[in-house]
Amino acid sequence: MGQIVGAAMVSHHPGLMQCEEFRRAMGAGEDSDLIAGYARLRNRIEAVKPDVVVVFDSHWFTTGYHLVDGAARYTGTYVSDEMPWYLHGVPFDYRGHPEFALAIEAVSRERGGYNRVASHPLLERQYATVNLVKHLRFELTETPVLSVSSCQNCTWQHFLTSGEAIGEAIRRSDLNVVLLASGALSHKFNNIDWRPNHPRIFHESNVSSPEAIASDKGAIELMAQGRHDLILDRWQDEYRRQPWEAFGAHYLQMLGAMGGRECRTAGEALSAYENARGTGNIHVWFQP
Repeated sequence: MGQIVGAAMVSHHPGLMQCEEFRRAMGAGEDSDLIAGYARLRNRIEAVKPDVVVVFDSHWFTTGYHLVDGAARYTGTYVSDEMPWYLHGVPFDYRGHPEFALAIEAVSRERGGYNRVASHPLLERQYATVNLVKHLRFELTETPVLSVSSCQNCTWQHFLTSGEAIGEAIRRSDLNVVLLASGALSHKFNNIDWRPNHPRIFHESNVSSPEAIASDKGAIELMAQGRHDLILDRWQDEYRRQPWEAFGAHYLQMLGAMGGRECRTAGEALSAYENARGTGNIHVWFQP
């Protein structure tokens, strides 16, 4: 019987792919703590020895289905269409897991759901996956990585249902699986002519608004308590006013796989809470 051996909310923002010299210049002499947080997260992942890592990709927007990438290997060079002036020329070469992708689709079809496999090896990659592959060194460990999309014509309940199908597919398998919800919390960008409130660009005071900061910190505290049910209770109100990246598709699918409203797995912060162009970012580890 397969099991979820770990899960995490993980930041992937493009600034983390800049060289250390530039990051320190932006950090008033200090690097982003999310970089050190990647090392802490690598340690957690290596300790649980996953057979496959599932990335809930908050940049892979699809329509009509929750897609699961199902090719055996992904190889290429990544260029961001969003920020090509510095996120470009990133080589990637990592394994997929087509058998597990097909197993997810089979469970979803059985339940009347909308998870489907897309197996084209030239399927465009998104940096919400590529940046994690690089920072968490999945290429070096040859750990298979399977990305799941954020379907844009869904309600938040559909994302939970997508995650439930993935959780059931894990249970029916013989795999140890780590889930990574790749994305930010509050996701409102500062204007192009905005000036920082704090010289350390990563500082939380540079997040888009005091209300967004308070909302993010409230969610982080509820994660620390394992009270995912209370986060869901606030979804239609607070998190519509302070929406998360991809409307929380990454977190909701991860949570659905972990039991949804009944999940009480507490989160351990593996980094400081930081700003990225106004968005709230943190790494949080969940050990079932």
